[in-house]
Amino acid sequence: MDIKVAFIPLARTTFFMPSAEENFTKSCDMLEGLFGNVNKPTELITSPEMLGEFADTLSQQDLIIYQCSTFIGGDFVTELTNRFNCPIIVWAVREPSIDGGRLKLNSLTGAFSAGNSLRMQGRQHEFVFGNPDEIEVIEKLRTIGAAVEMVKKLNNLVIGVVGSQPAGFGFGVIDEAQLASTFGIKVAQVEAANLMSNATSYNDEEIATALEELKSRTKGWDLMPKENLEKYARLRTAYQGFIKESGAGAIASRCWPDFFTGFGAPVCAVLSMLNDNGIPSSCETDMGGAISMFIGSNLSGSATYFGDPVAVDEKCDSIVYWHCGAGASSLANKNEGSKLGVHPNRKIGPTMEFGLKNGPVTVLRLGKDKDGFRMFLMKGEALDEPQKFWGTSVTVKPEGGQATESVAAFVEDGWEPHFVIAYGNVVEEVKTMCNMLGINVWEY
Repeated sequence: MDIKVAFIPLARTTFFMPSAEENFTKSCDMLEGLFGNVNKPTELITSPEMLGEFADTLSQQDLIIYQCSTFIGGDFVTELTNRFNCPIIVWAVREPSIDGGRLKLNSLTGAFSAGNSLRMQGRQHEFVFGNPDEIEVIEKLRTIGAAVEMVKKLNNLVIGVVGSQPAGFGFGVIDEAQLASTFGIKVAQVEAANLMSNATSYNDEEIATALEELKSRTKGWDLMPKENLEKYARLRTAYQGFIKESGAGAIASRCWPDFFTGFGAPVCAVLSMLNDNGIPSSCETDMGGAISMFIGSNLSGSATYFGDPVAVDEKCDSIVYWHCGAGASSLANKNEGSKLGVHPNRKIGPTMEFGLKNGPVTVLRLGKDKDGFRMFLMKGEALDEPQKFWGTSVTVKPEGGQATESVAAFVEDGWEPHFVIAYGNVVEEVKTMCNMLGINVWEY
């Protein structure tokens, strides 16, 4: 993980030091295997002076792991909060034995002291309980680390916004000041007309790479009119130029009607290729959708899908998510592959035409509420179902079923009509990230 981690193991020598020393050694080995380079002391820290001396060697950290190797007072954690402004994990280890004899470590009470001190200081923290060789402990630490890394990536994100939202799609607008204050996200704006103008300026050599990329990832391109393929390649090249110039790591793009009426080609396939290439890209200029895609793709390690909930398929108790044709080609059902087609309403190509692959998924959405941001989360299963409508679609069964009741809850709770499907289970990572950012989670 690309984060700076400091391990702070604290102990009092009046407790049973052999067990504390054993946990310290095992913890160091486990943490280095999990995070790579970890800033750690050479021995257990047993006094405020030792803590101060070690803290002096540290730059600002992304995460502090505060292990109560034995009981330790809450004053120790205050020394760290006075120096560092980053998430803190309070870690309590287990008692070596519960046998009617001596209380050897009393680590858990130390964790309570630290947690109370952090709470009273208004500092967010996470709690881990267990020994360093326990799978649950390792997984919890991995989850927290992934969330910290995600927060860091959001803080460095530039979202490229192409044009404005279509009429009636104002839910996709997010105030730049809100983005900056909550996430640190910056916005780079460009008009769709500017990209179309740039697209007309390229020669055949300059668009050749974009054209070859499309052909290598899709089927049916040979049935597409040459003029349409060329227009696609011009737009793809123009978008790549904007990304390079702005440093954008995600795109929220205008699509209809501008690119149909102003350029004679959809932008769907362009967004598909960007999603495949690690630039999460939403259509209809949905900024919250693009940020949700960025979160989902970074946590899952693959492209995500951006779609409308358009139907309930009662036969399989599932929700059908659909969009015109911008799905990442890498998400196509393996039996059919990614095919090119034309837009279902405008009859212009190239767009993507396929049903998505099956597998466990997380449905998520960064939404807006009356008092700030909120996060939608739902576990589900993308079923091995055929394409349900022209364009791209995926059929998702909620983890607990009851698709009709779920959709009713989503509408009654006022969610935006765009959702993101990330393959895999990233629920805990998103929840931890939201806790760090002060965002309310609505889990279904």
